[in-house]
Amino acid sequence: MRSLQENGEQKVESKIEEAVAPLREKIKDLEKSFTQKYPPVKFLSEKDRKRILLGVYCFNCGLQVFGIQVFSAGLGMNDFDICVLRRDEITKEKVGQKDEKRNVEHWIGHENFELINHDVVEPLYIEVDQIYHLASPASPPNYMYNPIKTLKTNTIGTLNMLGLAKRVGARLLLASTSEVYGDPEVHPQNEDYWGHVNPIGPRACYDEGKRVAETMCYAYMKQEGVEVRVARIFNTFGPRMHMNDGRVVSNFILQALQGEPLTVYGPGTQTRAFQYVSDLVNGLVALMNSNVSSPVNLGNPEEHTILEFAQLIKKLVGSRSEIQFLSEAQDDPQKRKPDIRKAKLLLGWEPVVPLEEGLNKAIHYFRKELEYQANNQYIPKPKPARMKKGRTRHN
Repeated sequence: MRSLQENGEQKVESKIEEAVAPLREKIKDLEKSFTQKYPPVKFLSEKDRKRILLGVYCFNCGLQVFGIQVFSAGLGMNDFDICVLRRDEITKEKVGQKDEKRNVEHWIGHENFELINHDVVEPLYIEVDQIYHLASPASPPNYMYNPIKTLKTNTIGTLNMLGLAKRVGARLLLASTSEVYGDPEVHPQNEDYWGHVNPIGPRACYDEGKRVAETMCYAYMKQEGVEVRVARIFNTFGPRMHMNDGRVVSNFILQALQGEPLTVYGPGTQTRAFQYVSDLVNGLVALMNSNVSSPVNLGNPEEHTILEFAQLIKKLVGSRSEIQFLSEAQDDPQKRKPDIRKAKLLLGWEPVVPLEEGLNKAIHYFRKELEYQANNQYIPKPKPARMKKGRTRHN
């Protein structure tokens, strides 16, 4: 009888433990939220501090958002971290989707961080000293999905940010792109090259959108006296990239980790030059705080073919995935390599993170994300290019 009684008590205790365990976890989470520790920040005197607006693209919902005393992706949130560590006040315009909010959760509640939801296509009224205008989809699958929205973001959105800069006397940095060079006939590409772009191709919404955004910046500088900086950003990667970003780095890493074929579009002889995100952020901050108003290339001049890059990621992941060749994408640039002599000379900037070191950090991040998302029963897949369906028209 005593044995039966003890067994019954153990079963009751076990059931109680099962019921209480989730509550214990919630209590631990609450305790963490009340005792959150932020990364250490460098102290700046009041006269040296700036109120910075950083506008980025929200992958999940397609809106462009900002932060004040603000710290995007992704490029993302790495930009925030650099600015906040300088103890500037940062405002980020960012949409609060769950997955992307995790990229800034270590700053939520910080006195120098404010997160606001806003579509850059609508005017924004706020007091700031500097504006980092990165609010645009940059991945071909994303910007080609809704080309009209991409154009609006890079035209109307840029006009709104320039209007804000004019009203409050802020300096604006436009995150332009190496895509303004199109499929280049000059190699490597320097800032004096005018480009070779198809104005009506599937990539034109982004390529031409950024080209006209640059035109708008210099029109506002000449006519209204707005201080502008233009960074032509080459391929960038690093932790906190979205799993479904759709660009070559995230696709290859994701496919290699999941044991799926690495998809190469075309023969794989196209070249790209990849820079690590921290190098880019340092370049953006250096450019913003310089006296250089003309466009500046920010990229890594170390050039690789896409096939070489796929083989390198396979090796670093330790994957047995095969390499699968698919039909080449329309207007895909065949060569891409930045001439960064201007950045070296005028900004004292050049990339310092070796490619393999950066890739290992990105691979580690993707492994952790796959574990996290598997626990949440979501398995991401590489994102192919897609076009938004249009209405049937009769000629």
